[in-house]
Amino acid sequence: MSKLKAISLFSGAGGMDVGFEKAGVEVVWANEINKEAAETYRLNHPETTIVNDDLNNQIASLKRFENEIDLVFGGPPCQGFSVAGKMDPNDERSQLVWSFLEVVKVTQPRAFVLENVKALAKLDKWSEVRKKIYSTSQDLGYTCFPFLLNATEYGVPQKRERVFFIGIKNDLFFEDEMKYLLEKNKKVAKSIKETLVDLGVAGTPNNPNTCTAKITFATNPVMRKTAYSGMYFNGQGRPINIDGYANTLPASMGGNKTPFVDEEYLYGNAESNWVEEYHEKLVNGYEPKFNEAPSRLRRITIKEASRIQTFPEEYIFFGSKGKIYTQIGNAVPCELAFAVAKAVTDYLES
Repeated sequence: MSKLKAISLFSGAGGMDVGFEKAGVEVVWANEINKEAAETYRLNHPETTIVNDDLNNQIASLKRFENEIDLVFGGPPCQGFSVAGKMDPNDERSQLVWSFLEVVKVTQPRAFVLENVKALAKLDKWSEVRKKIYSTSQDLGYTCFPFLLNATEYGVPQKRERVFFIGIKNDLFFEDEMKYLLEKNKKVAKSIKETLVDLGVAGTPNNPNTCTAKITFATNPVMRKTAYSGMYFNGQGRPINIDGYANTLPASMGGNKTPFVDEEYLYGNAESNWVEEYHEKLVNGYEPKFNEAPSRLRRITIKEASRIQTFPEEYIFFGSKGKIYTQIGNAVPCELAFAVAKAVTDYLES
């Protein structure tokens, strides 16, 4: 059986493409506007044509793929829809959802997969956008349903919820079957400790120390029930639960927004997690002072961030450290993408 062929949009560093290729899809054309991310993509996907340009400049030329491809997939920039952003419906990046669907119109694939933030699927604020996605899809000949997935249920050690709008051409009744296939692809993720421990401490050849931003105590901490959900340190980089999963890795990593770990606890040199002990002290009335945190707390490295996003070990990233952190944070986790791709390809080939 010949491979299904696909076009990848808003490809970034190629995380989603890793998943689709693992599911047996041949990506024939990809697009990314950021030059460093496009070069990362090129280095790791040499057989795919990657065009570093504004997608809107390329749509007309994609007519050559009409009825020649099986899938269009990608994640239009989410900052306009995200609760972590300004949630501005007039943000230029919010309009790129329609550019994605314009490519679907021009190429007429058998199916499409549009990934975005949870807010686009759940918040009333975006109900009209959702309705327009469904109605536009229907006008193009596709039935579209949203599938809200948590990456931890698909082998990713990260609490990252994303919606996948899946559209199938000339098929009204695929929702239940797709739910079944996605359920079938679930895989329990390893803990952060299991994911990272074999890399060795930061600063070693296998795990270079790539972020040295200081970690300082917040003098007016925002308290929550757990050590991993409040704001007990300055900056927006939060501690990672080594025995559990990371919170969503942000695209703003690289400075004091980079999450951090208790390295001594991670590598078994301490019996307890310092962050949890500190949280307990705060709960019991301790008044923090503006000081630097102990050195055992340090920011995650590029290699660790890549592992948490389930990129392959040999993946090559291009650009400055800050640019690479951004590429990793922006990516769809590879194993989550694989689960979605496997469900869609299994459905199309059934």
